[in-house]
Amino acid sequence: MKRRTFLALSALAAASPARAYDRYQFKPISTQFLAALGDPKANSGTGAETWGLWKIDPGPRGVRLDHYDELAAKGMAPAKWPFDPKSWWLEEHGLIMEQPEPVVPAGRYIVTGDRTVETVLTIYPKDANGSQRWELADGATLYDVTHLRCRAARYTPSQGSKACTPDLTNAGRFPIPPGETMPQINGCDAQDFAVLFIVGVEA
Repeated sequence: MKRRTFLALSALAAASPARAYDRYQFKPISTQFLAALGDPKANSGTGAETWGLWKIDPGPRGVRLDHYDELAAKGMAPAKWPFDPKSWWLEEHGLIMEQPEPVVPAGRYIVTGDRTVETVLTIYPKDANGSQRWELADGATLYDVTHLRCRAARYTPSQGSKACTPDLTNAGRFPIPPGETMPQINGCDAQDFAVLFIVGVEA
C-alpha cells in the first residue's frame, strides 16, 4: 500500500469537482487506510460497523507467504502484530497483513482514492441496533474514492473447513492487477474490501 500526505494531495484537490466542505474545518494527518465494504456505485449506506482502519501503512509491516511457517509458529509478526489463523488478511502483493482496528470512530474525514476525487466521508454513530451509516459528499461514490492499486481481503474458514491458512494460497497469483478481486483459497471464505486513504479529520 502507498502512503500519501494531506498536503501532497493539494494539487489533486484543486482539480477535483467543487467541494461541499471548508478545508479549514479539517486538519491534515499522515495517511490512514480505511477498509470499507459497500456497493461501489453507492454514495451512502449502512454497515460502517464492519469496516476497519489501519492508522499506519500495513504493507511494509506484512509477512511474505513463504515466511508463513515462521509466523504461524511464533504467532507474532516481526512488526509485533499477532496472527489470527481464524481471520487473516492479504494485500495485493501476497503479503499477510495485520488486522485493521475493528472500529472506525464516528466523525467526518477527508478521503481519496488518489485518483481524481477528494471529498468528505461522514460516519454516523451506531444506532440502537449497532448499525452505522456512512455518506460521501459531493455526489461521490465509494468507487470514486477507492484506491484501485491497493487490494485487501479477509479470509476466514469456510463452514466445515479443516484448513484455511495462507500456505494454501497460490503465490503465482500475485501481484493482483488494479481493480481485480483477491483470489479464492480452498477452505476459506474471502471478503474483498475497498481501500480508501484518509488524509484529514475534522478539526
